[in-house]
Amino acid sequence: MVKVEKGDVIKLRYTGKIKETGEIFDTTDEEIAKQAGIYKENGVYGPVPIAVGAGHVLRGLDEALEGLEVGKKYEIEIPPEKGFGRRDRKLIKTFTLGQFRRQGIIPFPGMPVEIETEGGRKLKGRVLTVSGGRVRVDFNHPYAGKHLVYEVEIVEKIEDPIEKVKAMIELRLPRIDANKVVIEVGEKDVVVDFTPVLDEVDRGTLAIGEMLLESDLKFLGYEEITFKPNIEELLKPPEEAEAEAEATEEKVEGQEKPEEAEPAETTEATEETTETALEETKEPAEEKEEGEGPKEEAEKAEENEEKPKKRTRKSTKGRKTRRTTTKKTTSKKKTKAAEEKEEKSE
Repeated sequence: MVKVEKGDVIKLRYTGKIKETGEIFDTTDEEIAKQAGIYKENGVYGPVPIAVGAGHVLRGLDEALEGLEVGKKYEIEIPPEKGFGRRDRKLIKTFTLGQFRRQGIIPFPGMPVEIETEGGRKLKGRVLTVSGGRVRVDFNHPYAGKHLVYEVEIVEKIEDPIEKVKAMIELRLPRIDANKVVIEVGEKDVVVDFTPVLDEVDRGTLAIGEMLLESDLKFLGYEEITFKPNIEELLKPPEEAEAEAEATEEKVEGQEKPEEAEPAETTEATEETTETALEETKEPAEEKEEGEGPKEEAEKAEENEEKPKKRTRKSTKGRKTRRTTTKKTTSKKKTKAAEEKEEKSE
């Protein structure tokens, strides 16, 4: 048994009637709306998502939802003070017939009118009487002072945080596909990205929707709320928005690419490093041995010039040098011994 508590996000079916007359004034059922003569071509029908306690429905109904069970049907009676309010005689105003005629309006009883006050506020009313050059207009709500009866059914209680945000989007912006909106939810922060659906809704309508959504999401406990694009961006004139977009594109195109090392320089540096390493790791055989004179060094140099070899075979070259040097040293010793022998003979 799942019960509804304040702060829960639910989906609700309902039909509202006037108790005194049985007139149906509101419903989420399309067929009932058609039968009652209140069907709207652009209306949205089916279970409506709301947050209990957020004021998404009449106060009396909102309060009555707490404690109800999911899946059950209920009939709830709401008194005038928690419905459309009690009738207030101060909201019945009298105007001259000339005030209407100067605006090209010919009033008659029951005619709906809208009056703008000096402060810019617009009031909707209904003409009560037209008599003696005077017109009495009632600005009370048409159902003020009436007892209401709601037949309700709680279809679902939504638990997933992202689905809760989607439900609020569905409530405030029912014409867009909430599944296309990118939503990121944290413990106390939420990001709502409408970029994928910008072509599906008027920018002004989206801006108003974001204003209402911000209030809804704060009610759900989120402290940091981010919209993409935000309200300021949505309300910018199209020309200014296009100019900014072009400036951004030019900035991106004009950005310099990171410098890259030239391949030639890299190759040269590598060769120099390799040569240094090879020179440091030469075998001792290439060093000048004791007893070698300028002549032997010159002969070695000539040999190296005549027979250049790859660096990877320098160790072999060293062995040949050692063998040559050994032979020359032996010959030198024999010559010296012969000279000493001649001296003794003399």
